[in-house]
Amino acid sequence: MFDVVVIGGGPSGATAAEDLARSGFKVALLDRAGRIKPCGGAIPPRLVADFDLPDAQMVAKINTARMISPTGRKVDIPIENGYVGMVDREHFDEFLRERAASAGAERVTGTFKEIRRDGEATFVTYRDKASGETRELQTKLIIGADGARSNVARAEVPGGEKIPYVIAYHEIIEAPAATANYDPTRCDVIYDGDISPDFYGWVFPHGHSASVGMGTEIDGVDLKEATAKLRANAGLADCKTIRREGAPIPLRPMDKWDNGRDVVLAGDAAGVVAPSSGEGIYYAMVGGRVAATAASACLTSGRAKDLQLARKLFMREHKQVFRVLGAMQNAYYRSDERRERFVSLCHDVDVQRLTFEAYMNKKLVKARPLAHLKIGIKNLAHLSGIVAVTRT
Repeated sequence: MFDVVVIGGGPSGATAAEDLARSGFKVALLDRAGRIKPCGGAIPPRLVADFDLPDAQMVAKINTARMISPTGRKVDIPIENGYVGMVDREHFDEFLRERAASAGAERVTGTFKEIRRDGEATFVTYRDKASGETRELQTKLIIGADGARSNVARAEVPGGEKIPYVIAYHEIIEAPAATANYDPTRCDVIYDGDISPDFYGWVFPHGHSASVGMGTEIDGVDLKEATAKLRANAGLADCKTIRREGAPIPLRPMDKWDNGRDVVLAGDAAGVVAPSSGEGIYYAMVGGRVAATAASACLTSGRAKDLQLARKLFMREHKQVFRVLGAMQNAYYRSDERRERFVSLCHDVDVQRLTFEAYMNKKLVKARPLAHLKIGIKNLAHLSGIVAVTRT
């Protein structure tokens, strides 16, 4: 009998399992192992601080972000007073799973099949990877951290089958030495409808390797062809490809994260990926932490309604940021004309500073109200077409 079975061993599930195990609960972490999610791998300093991430897990530290428009306009944004860390999910996720195991969580390797109930007893059924046999784990509570298009969410939580998502695809390549187009300390974000008609492409350095990819919500877009075009434009077409990965990324948090009984969602399964940027690692780990907090409260009090704490705690801190980012995506990602204006807006020093202060600290910065007003006016001017955008 486990107190909690966590289904999914990505950053969210591993964080939830570690937190619960450190709190003295009996926890099983069920993960199928071997899967690597396509991910640029960017993490902010707040993640390093909040989750005690050792420096050795970072394969690169980025000090500049370059925005590239449909016409090739380039805006370099320096990351002042800090850096953006880069991790490789192949190693980062396993580090988190091992850390959860060191805290006392029991690792179980297999593929989740279903949740079965027999009277008051709840069981997680899975296919054991080593033996191929179907087995069960009896538990009091379940945390569904099994990613976008979560099987747990679909089966247990209202709306779990309807969450919108983009399909992300990337190729991990052997990184070249620094060139005119590639800088191992710079992330490139490409806003170009020819690469992605509704999202963006990226080139993110990972030390000896790099992640090159894009995402889209539109059916029929050839992700491999778009990525090949991106690589060619960036001068990376001849670099050796190490691996290719694709997966859905949710676009907004679900309205409900629990089933009112014994299941609560976390991470991508709950839809906690930031709009506009697609950033997910930090929010996944926060999602795992609040799910663990809710599960702990429920186990202590015996009240199923305490599972609602997961969503309440997350949205209390991050709802406003998600709302602003969602509005930005809706405003600027709909056409190349809008994308051109967005990159033009990024020339503004106030935009640059406030954007990265918000990214680094994971909250909207309120210290400079006049700067916010100035940005709001410029934003309206760009969206209305009052500002002329010089083509490059």
